[in-house]
Amino acid sequence: MTFTVTVRDHLMIAHSLRGEVFGPAQRLHGATFVVDAGFRADTLDEHGVVVDIGRASDEVRAIVGALSYRNLDDEPDLQDVNTTTERLCQLIGDRLAARVREGAFGEAGLTGIVVTLHESHIAWASYEVAL
Repeated sequence: MTFTVTVRDHLMIAHSLRGEVFGPAQRLHGATFVVDAGFRADTLDEHGVVVDIGRASDEVRAIVGALSYRNLDDEPDLQDVNTTTERLCQLIGDRLAARVREGAFGEAGLTGIVVTLHESHIAWASYEVAL
């Protein structure tokens, strides 16, 4: 049995993608994503929740906010990364997992995080990280 609590935010960026496979997306362009971050646990805490929704929302907002309204091509940490939707999911998921491991979520018994970036109403990608 697994419980999941999901919070939502959004991300607006500029970037270009490397490789012929991306066609016109090789040129600088903008992208807006709906970001869903799902927090998973096998059991509920003493309050009957997976995670405090306010705390989860604040952590997601901080991570997404650090990337928002930026040209990712100019970000030193992303110079060697093709900032595909999948890679952005991984980046956000790994940063959230690090925050869990640092204790930012208190004593939550989280077992995993899944991050989904919705490019549109017909296309999205996800990344799941175990804790």
